[in-house]
Amino acid sequence: MCGILGIANRNHDVFGEIYDGLLMLQHRGQDASGVVTYTGGYFRERKANGLVKDVFQPSDADTLTGRVGMGHVRYPTAGSLSASEAQPFFVNAPYGIYLVHNGNITNTEAQREKVTGKYSRHLRTTSDSEILLNVLADKVADAIKVNGSADAIRNIFAGVKMTMERVQGAYSVVCLIAGVGMLAFRDPHGIRPLSVARRDADGDGDDYAFASEDVAFGINGFDKMRDLKPGEAMLVDLNGNLHEFQAVEGKLTPCIFEYVYLARPDSVLDGVSVYQAQIRMGKTLAKQISASGLDIDAIIPVPDSARPVALEVANITGIRYREALVKNRYVGRTFIMPGQEERQKSVRRKLNAIPREMAGRNILLIDDSIVRGNTIKKIVQMCREAGAKKVYIASASPPVANPNVYGIDMPTKHELIANGKTTDEIREELGADALFYQDLEDLIWAAKEGNPEIERFDCSCFDGKYITGGVTPEYLAALEGSSRVSKKIEEAPTPGASWNSASVAPSQG
Repeated sequence: MCGILGIANRNHDVFGEIYDGLLMLQHRGQDASGVVTYTGGYFRERKANGLVKDVFQPSDADTLTGRVGMGHVRYPTAGSLSASEAQPFFVNAPYGIYLVHNGNITNTEAQREKVTGKYSRHLRTTSDSEILLNVLADKVADAIKVNGSADAIRNIFAGVKMTMERVQGAYSVVCLIAGVGMLAFRDPHGIRPLSVARRDADGDGDDYAFASEDVAFGINGFDKMRDLKPGEAMLVDLNGNLHEFQAVEGKLTPCIFEYVYLARPDSVLDGVSVYQAQIRMGKTLAKQISASGLDIDAIIPVPDSARPVALEVANITGIRYREALVKNRYVGRTFIMPGQEERQKSVRRKLNAIPREMAGRNILLIDDSIVRGNTIKKIVQMCREAGAKKVYIASASPPVANPNVYGIDMPTKHELIANGKTTDEIREELGADALFYQDLEDLIWAAKEGNPEIERFDCSCFDGKYITGGVTPEYLAALEGSSRVSKKIEEAPTPGASWNSASVAPSQG
């Protein structure tokens, strides 16, 4: 789950607006940040490991000039954590293309063989995003051979179409193309979000922006037009004209975990308010809590993303709501921190309990999800040390029992606490006195109620049903042995476990 943003201005340099927009998307990735701008003659690029505020300085406005540009915040799900794998990525032909990507390609090995074999391209990283870029470049080059070079927009759209017919997995993409403009496209399932916005350019036409979440638009005065359709491409040319193209027929199947945890509550994804979806999650979860008959003195959210759910549970049950876990806002989200050891160390830095709200009381902790279980386990221990008599847990989502292969850092069953365990076994491992999980049907209702036109969501991390091709048992076995996953396994070994060492290209999106 990376964050991507592209802006095309008509009248002024774009770097400052990209910087502000990336700050609004920082929750989608903390490992690295990158920006590229285009002057109409040259590209200007800067990328490095770190948060947006640390990678870029005011002086960068003097070098990252140009009225068209795009940025990326990186959240790696596997592979190298080096700055060389930070986005954007570049190929010099055809035209010269920069790309940023959110998602994960599932048939990377087949595409890597074609890119390096048939097309004799050299790949500088292990990233699936670089493979996607080179596939796009190959297909645009094929279109030029067929159509000629005169109509660049036609060739680019044809290249996108052929890319979508060849690549499997999840991808929302923004590209800068020399001499042409800014391109955006979304995979035929619409798994990862991507929106387009418009702003009046002082009576001189319109400016356009693309972003993973619409929270990146308002800070720069853009008004959201709509979400890109599955299988759709858009291109803003260097004269500021917007071109739309349905590359392949798609069927909207957005990732439901976006509404649980990934997206900000003030975002609206594919017509569904994230905040309202979380409120509805609280409604259904409250029914379980009420039916349990447990004596609960206080409902306490695990900040921040569980707050809307916890508030609604408290409203419906009548149990008092307390902010008894204080968050250190200068520590990042532990779920997306690279490396298991770093995640575990950061929990105590991140949260502190208020003993006066816990001592002698039966408390219900509400979290958005339980993935590996490390964070919530330590929180339970923290609450007991603060004097809590009973500690109950409720998860706003169902048990996460399957790897997510579409760009979220839950890649292996080995790491998932719910894999192969009953709810009671999970409760015991977490050290809790009771454990509630959201029903999958209720979660789907909570999201679908916001946009009844969405017929299906990607719920693969809950139900193990993968909606794209390429997710075979062999692929999943290879994912278990991929480089970064192997490092995590070494940090937290399981007795008797054995792992396939076949390689899988890591997602950087």
